[in-house]
Amino acid sequence: MGFRKGLLACFGPGGGDEETEQEARATPGARRRRTVMNLHAFTLDELKSVTKNFSTANFLGEGGFGPVYKGCVAGGLRPGLAAQQVAVKYLDLDSDGVQGHREWLAEVVYLGMLSHPHLVKLLGFCNQDDHRMLVYEYMPRGSLENHLFNNPLAPLPWSTRLKIAVGAAKGLAFLHEADTPVIYRDFKASNILLDSDYAAKLSDFGLAKEGPKGDDTHVTTRVMGTHGYAAPEYILTGHLTAKSDVYSFGVVLLELLTGRRSVDKRRRGREQNLVDWARPYLRRADDRLHRVMDPGMESQYSTRAARGAAAVAHSCLQSVPKARPRMRDVVDALEPLLALDDDVPMGPFVFTVCEPEAAAGKGNGAGDDEPAAAQGKWHVKSAVHADSPLRKGDCWVTSAAKRPESPPGVI
Repeated sequence: MGFRKGLLACFGPGGGDEETEQEARATPGARRRRTVMNLHAFTLDELKSVTKNFSTANFLGEGGFGPVYKGCVAGGLRPGLAAQQVAVKYLDLDSDGVQGHREWLAEVVYLGMLSHPHLVKLLGFCNQDDHRMLVYEYMPRGSLENHLFNNPLAPLPWSTRLKIAVGAAKGLAFLHEADTPVIYRDFKASNILLDSDYAAKLSDFGLAKEGPKGDDTHVTTRVMGTHGYAAPEYILTGHLTAKSDVYSFGVVLLELLTGRRSVDKRRRGREQNLVDWARPYLRRADDRLHRVMDPGMESQYSTRAARGAAAVAHSCLQSVPKARPRMRDVVDALEPLLALDDDVPMGPFVFTVCEPEAAAGKGNGAGDDEPAAAQGKWHVKSAVHADSPLRKGDCWVTSAAKRPESPPGVI
């Protein structure tokens, strides 16, 4: 019995009932059901309380799944659940219908079954009437996509980019090496979330699939995912393998190197597709790599480490799937690069941005000798050593997002 079938049994008639010891011994599927049901099954009223009735003040963003809200779980709400901040994803059934429900089920299955430091932790779910929600650990740094493309005043330093790449690679390797291998199928920058220390965790398992079984070499499935990240053979044939994820990882690694999106229609000609534009420079990384490296880093990166990462990206982006490395090999190639920092330029690297409050006479609160009001600016120290993005007071600078009304039927 597969992951999804096991879960469907859970949520069928009487699916919320606790299984007996005899059922648990009966089949692997039964044991999987018990594992899934170890998640907390929240009620709608509980999640209303956690998110302050899904208030716009708690709105974090909008994804393909639906709106996401920040919440705070009080101690004692559920046995074994500590007080903590959480993120609540609310499935928009009106727009997603059957496919949305399938993705919700897949999230509960895979994140309920699998646990790893580089997978976001699913705490529980809500399956009440027509309401479908997922409750995750809160990831305070948000998505890699936001840091790479929506925060130009504070580009990620090289060491942080490499740390994120290694963490995401470890998450994929874990999935591919699980007892029942899992193909992630939607690896992209927006699905990589960052904790307070910029450790990468994979999120959004709605499109994940079990890997091929027995003598099968691939899984044949309807082509789904995100343009610019999907492997070419998957787009052409619908044949899905772990090497499809490896290709997608190569695209994200290229985004980390260049600071460019996988697809950008605002650019000219060949530059619209990141892989098409950058691949020739990766082949000759020794003398031309600097042409594609993110200019926001102002050359403050280890040349040797960048060359090594570029070589890994090039191998992941091979047209022939069999020529791509396994994700475990990718981890083994990238992890030693974290120690290569002896050739990083140590010159000044300071970003400044006007801040109205500072110009009006408010200090920056960081204990600087010269008050911010004297310059009307905020400063970030050398990005080689900076551990966090630019801050305004106690709030992180983030891109503005449209805040929806509360989901229908929850007020």
